[in-house]
Amino acid sequence: MPTLDDILEQIGEFDFFQKRALFFLCLLSATFVPIYVGIFFLGFTPEHHCRSPGVAELSQRCGWSLEEQLNHTVPEWGSHGAGFSSRCRRYEVDWNTTGISCTNPLGSIVGNRSTVPLGPCRDGWVYDTPGTSIVTEYNLVCEDSWKLDLFQSCVNAGFFIGSMSIGYIADRFGRKLCLLITVLINAVSGVLTAFAPSYTWTVVFRLIQGLVSKGGWLTGYVLIAEFVGSNYRRAVGITYQLAFSVGLLVLTALAYGLRQWRWLQFTVTLPNFFFLLYYWCLPESPRWLIAQKQNDKAIEVIKHFAKGNKKKLPLSFQNLSSEDEDGEKLKPSFLDLVRTPRIRKHTFILMYSWFTSSVLYQGLIMHLGIAAGNMYLDFLYSALVEFPAAFILMLTLDRIGRRYPWAAANVMAGGACLITALLPDTLYWLKMTAACLGRMGITMSYEIICVVNPELYPTFLRNLGVLVCSSMCDLGGMVTPFLVYRLAELWHELPLVVFAVISLIDGGLVLLLPEMKGKALPETIEDAENLHRQERSKEKMIYLHVLTSKAAHKATSSWPCFTGQHASLPSNFTATLNIKRGSGQLKARARSPYCCTRKQFWRNFTLPARVQ
Repeated sequence: MPTLDDILEQIGEFDFFQKRALFFLCLLSATFVPIYVGIFFLGFTPEHHCRSPGVAELSQRCGWSLEEQLNHTVPEWGSHGAGFSSRCRRYEVDWNTTGISCTNPLGSIVGNRSTVPLGPCRDGWVYDTPGTSIVTEYNLVCEDSWKLDLFQSCVNAGFFIGSMSIGYIADRFGRKLCLLITVLINAVSGVLTAFAPSYTWTVVFRLIQGLVSKGGWLTGYVLIAEFVGSNYRRAVGITYQLAFSVGLLVLTALAYGLRQWRWLQFTVTLPNFFFLLYYWCLPESPRWLIAQKQNDKAIEVIKHFAKGNKKKLPLSFQNLSSEDEDGEKLKPSFLDLVRTPRIRKHTFILMYSWFTSSVLYQGLIMHLGIAAGNMYLDFLYSALVEFPAAFILMLTLDRIGRRYPWAAANVMAGGACLITALLPDTLYWLKMTAACLGRMGITMSYEIICVVNPELYPTFLRNLGVLVCSSMCDLGGMVTPFLVYRLAELWHELPLVVFAVISLIDGGLVLLLPEMKGKALPETIEDAENLHRQERSKEKMIYLHVLTSKAAHKATSSWPCFTGQHASLPSNFTATLNIKRGSGQLKARARSPYCCTRKQFWRNFTLPARVQ
């Protein structure tokens, strides 16, 4: 029978309807940014010191500048900078005492500055920032700084749990339903986060966002990949991720304009309510419907595609049937990911690749420590690196394939990390250039795995496979802070050496995966197991539907006269089929004037080795 890819060739593999759907889903991709990296702005920790009663009045009386006030009243501020004591300890003195000297206030109170006892910040902190964050509102500093780590860990824990549960729902009940449910929950929990009355409720609502947001983002990715033909999967995949990069720029602008974290959270959440309109804008995946034996609904979706593309569905394709029409509906199972040998190998390699991409992507940002200057500019520069990576992939994936650019990207990232670790700090610009190449390499690897992962699983298992494998990305996000900060205590460049090793290993492992360039998406477990054996491209496959004379009479007005790969043969045609050495040649002679030109009276077709 003709596959969906064959039908898309007739009605448009990437025409107006698919382009419109891609635009809608790219909006969804961009709004995932505030959840994935929003902690950069929502949870930023400004410079701070203990609030000491009486200091403000004393500073005003003495006419101190801010720097003079800090040098006189904050422990170790002048000699050691902003360290633990200066941020989390204060002098145990009464600054309201009369007769305090303006030139040596501590000396006038206790005599010797070194003997002044230090105590905790009992009256809170003073933050050097014009805006607010969850850190400044809930005082997540000093002894409570771990609560900020918990806040982000809950998001990653939600990603991890949601990757499996949302993936099962999407494969079991449909992409569209899953997408709409996750959008609704994400929108409601996002607004509740903005109005949360306490730190505990903020964490709870953020956890709920994590449970559904990543699953919804990946479901949108799978949905658009199933809307288009195989020749455009790479383009739409990279475009979908490029929308995420655009979201980074939009988030930077919004965070710069909205310095209050609650207003920022509320603003970035609002678009999710508009995405509920996708109920009327996006259909269900026809590939999923076919896999679920819902062929009538699949035909309706395909006709919707054709109408949106202003194309007419050939009559011969309007009665879609599956190879196992009487078989049971295929239900996804976690065991299907490891039951057969090749899918099992693909699963383990993809899981390691997701883990590697996450560790390096987040780890390089942490290790570079782009907080020395303006945090908005630093975030902007890190986002801009992703655009050349996307354009390089657009130029290479269809010409070279998936595996070799993927391996090269990992090798580039690992090599750049190693070079950065070995270069001395005196060669600042060379060191920075190597670090940027590493960021570009791992960005390319991240984008390639998003393209390849859906291509290696059959339709009924695709969403579950993507989300389970990508859950290793969330584990990587959990361990990366400990990996960076703890190893850096031993040697500042040690995390980069670890990054280099795991990235180079990944570069070798991805070469063990099958090349998916120009191949149709697998529909069954058998298709996925035989991906490495596909030597003939699907363009060489043809399907001949011989109609009855009554049906032929209806088809003659739009009969394609063999101008495409698929043709309906009127009953007054004679056809001769010759099979030679596994290939065949079909000759059809026209006995009625239905063909447009004399050259179309005879056409030769190359048949597959196996003719059914």
